[in-house]
Amino acid sequence: MSWKIRTYPATMMSTPNNAGEWKKRSVVSCFLLKLDGGQPRVALFQRSEKVSTYRHHLAPISGTVDAADASPLAAAWRELAEETTLTPASLSLLRQGKDYTFRDASVRREWTVYPFLFRLQTPADEQRIRIDWEHEGWAWHDPGAVIKDDGSGGLNGVPRLAESLRRVWFEADLGPAAGRVLSDGLEALAHDHESGARQLADAALQTLRGVISGMNEQDRAQDDWWVAVRFVAWHLWKNGRESMGAAIMSALVAALAGIERVLERDQHADQRRDAALRELDAQVATRRESAELISRAFAAYLEKTFGSKRDPHEPISILTLSESSTIRQALRYAALESGFPLHFHILESRPLYEGVSLAGHLAEDLSAAPSGTARTHQMTLYTDASAALASSDVDLVVLGADRIAASGAVSNKTGSLPTVLSAKYVSPTAHVVVLAESSKVAPPGRPEDHVVEDNDPSQVRQAWQAEHNKARVREAVKDVESPDHNRAIKIEIRNVFFEWVSERLIDTYVTESGEWTVQQIADHSAKLEIEEKRFFGAL
Repeated sequence: MSWKIRTYPATMMSTPNNAGEWKKRSVVSCFLLKLDGGQPRVALFQRSEKVSTYRHHLAPISGTVDAADASPLAAAWRELAEETTLTPASLSLLRQGKDYTFRDASVRREWTVYPFLFRLQTPADEQRIRIDWEHEGWAWHDPGAVIKDDGSGGLNGVPRLAESLRRVWFEADLGPAAGRVLSDGLEALAHDHESGARQLADAALQTLRGVISGMNEQDRAQDDWWVAVRFVAWHLWKNGRESMGAAIMSALVAALAGIERVLERDQHADQRRDAALRELDAQVATRRESAELISRAFAAYLEKTFGSKRDPHEPISILTLSESSTIRQALRYAALESGFPLHFHILESRPLYEGVSLAGHLAEDLSAAPSGTARTHQMTLYTDASAALASSDVDLVVLGADRIAASGAVSNKTGSLPTVLSAKYVSPTAHVVVLAESSKVAPPGRPEDHVVEDNDPSQVRQAWQAEHNKARVREAVKDVESPDHNRAIKIEIRNVFFEWVSERLIDTYVTESGEWTVQQIADHSAKLEIEEKRFFGAL
């Protein structure tokens, strides 16, 4: 679809309101993306005569964030459905952009803009676009050309069109090489459902390193370079794996603080990159030490809490689930170095069976240990539904953490809450311990505001479709998956990966700095909030 761009006198572009108070509006700007012969194109829509502001200007799909909207993203999906008829069946969210605020005196409005970039699921989905009364036409554009125009008038775009687009199309500012590194890094983070939060944070740091290495910085003033680096970090936090965002953001903020110290030495352009890369390498090396420190702190906790079991050689029974590199290393260290015999109770952790993976790797670790360094240990695997049985006579429930709220509540693999509740009921004296780096602590905020990650239902269905199941089960899966929308019942399969465990159910937190209390977590969270606002607030 194409049309000739028209120009209009200023009196037709908007309806000025030169009297009275400035009106404040929060709006979403939704850019649609497709690849045309491998080249990116974004859709811009020409606003109609019937809208109240910026008539006949080019714009993304936009609209007000209403009080009834759960979030700006919810408002974005609503506006897309209303103004194009497109839904998640035809679109996927590729990126969100950092919001920003500006004033337009011509309409006496203060706009807070939330930019989003959505990608068409298939080329055929372009044919599903149906514009409503708010627009009189639309066309595809080169995003680089839109940003380069930057309000010069050639495109006749709405105010700050280029600014909104560049916040989701970082390729224009970073250049093709660095932009590709960031884009690929975000894709890898978003689709990695095997690595834990610490590993994903390490991957984010490596991506930041790759972007800085690939940036063409000869023509960049230091302030511009520093803004670009901070924007890269923001994208890695928000557009990688936001459900793991606490660990990723904490690692990135620490890295930015280190790079900031480098910049304070007034490095020249040819020096600052190498200095920044050295700082990132040092950050990664320091992070590798944290798991070992947690392992030692965990062993000290076992000695303090269960020292009476040492002489009679009574085993310590430990219940855990899922697979965390931190937990694996801590359990291995305890088995080899603490001197206690251990009995591991491990839940399988459906649907991806990370608990089985943990059990296998832990058994491999202990079997490979030098002769005489390990006592005889036991291991029992249980189905997730057997959490209460697995809790019988346990001394300790060990959880990892993908996120720790300022309150001390912990977000961890689904199954954590029923495991803890089962243990509290079946073995009331059992201790519940969280093993996690301090980087898992999130800035202040309510646990319920945390991103809920609803993953591919096919991961759940795979187990149902296994050949060893009876035919009636496999047939039932077909009925559950039926696309028949005329049925009297709507069937949905939920595959939520994480859930919250209240701080009231947790006895202690073991970090690289030793045991922490809820107050120490709250203090760390408050400090992190200050750093977050310092590095990202003014972007």
